[in-house]
Amino acid sequence: MQTIAAQIEITPQQIILNGEPLPVADDGNDLLTAAYRQQVNDYPKFFKMDGLSKLCFVASELLLQTVDEERFVERDDRAVVLMGRSGSIHADRHYLTTISDQDNFFPSPSVFVYTLPNIAAGEVAIRNKYLGETAFYALHHQDEAAIQNLIRSALMDESTGSVLAGWADYFDKAHFEVKMKLINKD
Repeated sequence: MQTIAAQIEITPQQIILNGEPLPVADDGNDLLTAAYRQQVNDYPKFFKMDGLSKLCFVASELLLQTVDEERFVERDDRAVVLMGRSGSIHADRHYLTTISDQDNFFPSPSVFVYTLPNIAAGEVAIRNKYLGETAFYALHHQDEAAIQNLIRSALMDESTGSVLAGWADYFDKAHFEVKMKLINKD
């Protein structure tokens, strides 16, 4: 049995937190920065993240702020399981610009680290000190049956009591979405 403790959906146009719109002063990619500044604003590393990591970070922060539990304490009973279609394509394209010109070859390690989509799940786990399963799965499309199977699989681990899970896709500044839930094992 599973219970949804909280949920959030973010698109370039809006943030819906537990079924209610969250007013934010901007939209698009600036929506993420505005939401961060208005609701979180205590993790300067946010500004170094790629778009996918920012999306997952903001979604997890807003969602977890609504849950009545102690935060930022090591726990191994919570998994982070995210899925998406585009992976790190936005960061990949940015990194490609740093290595494509032989006369102007300046690969950036700070950009390269974000060419792995599992970094987005890792950022959420690190921030919250989650020591349980942490994964980002690439799927061809938002397949609810596959998503539910991955969540059920994570919850099958006896030490896992909850999963922060969802679909997170960041193609570019105008095309992104996240549907994230905190799911408790009953």
